[in-house]
Amino acid sequence: MGVPAFFRWLSRKYPSIIVNCVEEKPKECNGVKIPVDASKPNPNDVEFDNLYLDMNGIIHPCTHPEDKPAPKNEDEMMVAIFEYIDRLFNIVRPRRLLYMAIDGVAPRAKMNQQRSRRFRASKEGMEAAVEKQRVREEILAKGGFLPPEEIKERFDSNCITPGTEFMDNLAKCLRYYIADRLNNDPGWKNLTVILSDASAPGEGEHKIMDYIRRQRAQPNHDPNTHHCLCGADADLIMLGLATHEPNFTIIREEFKPNKPKPCGLCNQFGHEVKDCEGLPREKKGKHDELADSLPCAEGEFIFLRLNVLREYLERELTMASLPFTFDVERSIDDWVFMCFFVGNDFLPHLPSLEIREGAIDRLVNIYKNVVHKTGGYLTESGYVNLQRVQMIMLAVGEVEDSIFKKRKDDEDSFRRRQKEKRKRMKRDQPAFTPSGILTPHALGSRNSPGSQVASNPRQAAYEMRMQNNSSPSISPNTSFTSDGSPSPIGGIKRKAEDSDSEPEPEDNVRLWEAGWKQRYYKNKFDVDAADEKFRRKVVQSYVEGLCWVLRYYYQGCASWKWYYPFHYAPFASDFEGIADMPSDFEKGTKPFKPLEQLMGVFPAASGNFLPPSWRKLMSDPDSSIIDFYPEDFAIDLNGKKYAWQGVALLPFVDERRLRAALEEVYPDLTPEENRRNSLGGDVLFVGKHHPLHDFILELYQTGSAEPVDVPPELCHGIQGKFSLDEEAILPDQVVCSPVPMLRDLTQNTAISINFKDPQFAEDYIFKAVLLPGASHVMPRGSGAGMYSNAAPPPATYQGNLYRPLLRGQAQIPKLMSNMRPQDSWRGPPPLFQQQRFDRGVGAEPLLPWNRMIQTQNAAFPPNQYQMLAGPGGYPPRRDDRGGRQGYPREGRKYPLPPPSGRYSWN
Repeated sequence: MGVPAFFRWLSRKYPSIIVNCVEEKPKECNGVKIPVDASKPNPNDVEFDNLYLDMNGIIHPCTHPEDKPAPKNEDEMMVAIFEYIDRLFNIVRPRRLLYMAIDGVAPRAKMNQQRSRRFRASKEGMEAAVEKQRVREEILAKGGFLPPEEIKERFDSNCITPGTEFMDNLAKCLRYYIADRLNNDPGWKNLTVILSDASAPGEGEHKIMDYIRRQRAQPNHDPNTHHCLCGADADLIMLGLATHEPNFTIIREEFKPNKPKPCGLCNQFGHEVKDCEGLPREKKGKHDELADSLPCAEGEFIFLRLNVLREYLERELTMASLPFTFDVERSIDDWVFMCFFVGNDFLPHLPSLEIREGAIDRLVNIYKNVVHKTGGYLTESGYVNLQRVQMIMLAVGEVEDSIFKKRKDDEDSFRRRQKEKRKRMKRDQPAFTPSGILTPHALGSRNSPGSQVASNPRQAAYEMRMQNNSSPSISPNTSFTSDGSPSPIGGIKRKAEDSDSEPEPEDNVRLWEAGWKQRYYKNKFDVDAADEKFRRKVVQSYVEGLCWVLRYYYQGCASWKWYYPFHYAPFASDFEGIADMPSDFEKGTKPFKPLEQLMGVFPAASGNFLPPSWRKLMSDPDSSIIDFYPEDFAIDLNGKKYAWQGVALLPFVDERRLRAALEEVYPDLTPEENRRNSLGGDVLFVGKHHPLHDFILELYQTGSAEPVDVPPELCHGIQGKFSLDEEAILPDQVVCSPVPMLRDLTQNTAISINFKDPQFAEDYIFKAVLLPGASHVMPRGSGAGMYSNAAPPPATYQGNLYRPLLRGQAQIPKLMSNMRPQDSWRGPPPLFQQQRFDRGVGAEPLLPWNRMIQTQNAAFPPNQYQMLAGPGGYPPRRDDRGGRQGYPREGRKYPLPPPSGRYSWN
């Protein structure tokens, strides 16, 4: 689904889910930069246990930013990534786990979208380079001024794909970064760090979800773990809800549309390359000392509180007089499923459902009307009840015709308003604007750098008047150009952008007219709508896709081979008879290898990232798979206005033909290329103060060859298997810096080891339920943090739109108004007061690692568990996070760093 559209809709409908992050900045003292001490209490008045980073959302803006000059080389890119992670870490301050996941080889269903994106990026990049060179030559021919052209190779963002040398180097750099922070940063002191790099198969966010699913299925899992996931993709919201973890937060950069971007030619702001005039840059500051400063501020971060979104959804989805028991968890799963119909990364959205037209609200209303007839929920733990889904879809199909007609009316109305607005602006535009020293200036800007001051205003006015008198007489009907001069006699041909009506893309389908279904299938699929067999095939593939996507979100990848084999979706009214369609997938499928995926998603222009003989298959006219790599391809706007919104009509890759062609060139791979083409796993890192450190070190000293169970009491209940890492970071061994501008770690104390999540049978079903003992631990803070002070959903919320809560604005009434204020966010007794939570016969006592931490930190006051309520009226958090949420000076459970500073732990 479109990230901006969905996020905009969500934030307007459920405003209280969003709060601004409080970010503590590094300070400077006598020219020395003092880093933020992340071991101190979180200024947001909330403590997080685990921070998960969807790394691709960090890598892309750091390597090719849109709102500032790009890094000059790969080393600068790596440093930018390190700094971005540091910012996030200092905001969130996780106390238990940092999980960094880079996209590995994706399922085939995702590779189709990756292929489309990479072909587009390559095509747009080459077109932009040609346009840039053309405009440069025109400007220089007219005597314009442009800075000298930098001779550097264009950064191809397609290299951010598993199997490339760039991703291999990134993994090495992140290993160094983790070791450096574990050695030197007090906030990382007791942290467990897991790195899942691009060699581990799976998308980054789904590797994170798989980790959470497998850990929460363990008897030692803490059901009140507070998770924080960083990423900008809209599907992270769905994934967070799908975990059914009650305390789940998403952190992302605040979305600000139309952020200023520098011109690619002159590096100035305010215009694009096509509008560049080659004007000299104005001096910034008295001595041009501000020349390198950017007008845009550093992006700010926001929290999306999914526990508050869960409360909104509970109020909105609650239905009276159901023929079955209402279950909010199942209702939320159905809501997540219905959002798939408006688009996701694996399926095109249904033609009648657009987010901006209120499609999700329409689906929810239909769902609430029809669910009484269905006899139950649409989904259960990631499995779809197709008979019930059919009832929802056919109800949507009944109103499809009216949806299309209303869409056309709204578009026509919008165009009329825009046309009137342009006419009004043209009418109000002054016929003549004085230039030069008489140009109007904003108040207070007369003395700003670059402004001209008239030494003799009277003389200047006289010269301008004489210049006007000497020009030909101008009739009232004479038109003026944009710079105020009269246009040539007879006028000039108006440009398309100056016309009252913008050219609209041709739409041959015309969904608002009778016969729309026949035209749609003829234009999009090149078949007659009467071909019932073909329509059935499209619908069956789409239904398979819905089942696959939901399974992917709740259980993991059901099939690495499955994909939707069409560019377009069917209509909702076509979903008749889907109840009997099969929804099983082939078992035992395996992912592509990294270089194989590169062959499946790269255009020929990015072939330089592949071995020479493999690259030849993309460009050689005699190649058996040359048809997979068209030099040009059509983009169907499909009713949209801009090319980036359209559908790239690329041929689908035939896996059997691809593998057959690659068999002939596999022998050409070098040992290094074979290494990059192999699938890897996750690596776990800890510092010398972590309880696991000595345990892992002993494994290396004994040379254990077999995988060893992770002792959960040493790492906050994390379970899995350890195996020795051939490229391990070990204590007392130098960690060489892969970035020349950064120092080697000569006194390393960190250690790393291969880590594998707990394994389950292929047919095991992870239950999508709220675990026993789980509660919302949402304290009402008394500090400056907005997280716990922002309002919950109002008691009167019925799905209406509310404006976002502003700083200083009165709080919306509490959710449970019949409770005392100090009790409104209080959950069950703190976990340290619960002897065990029973999750079945033979369950082990809850949180056994607390006893170990208590003995390790026996120097702390023994009365720390007696503070049952702070000034905000909330219970203290668990002992591994220490003390009360308000953070008194006493009672912290994790050790304080020494007072002497950041780098003195030896």
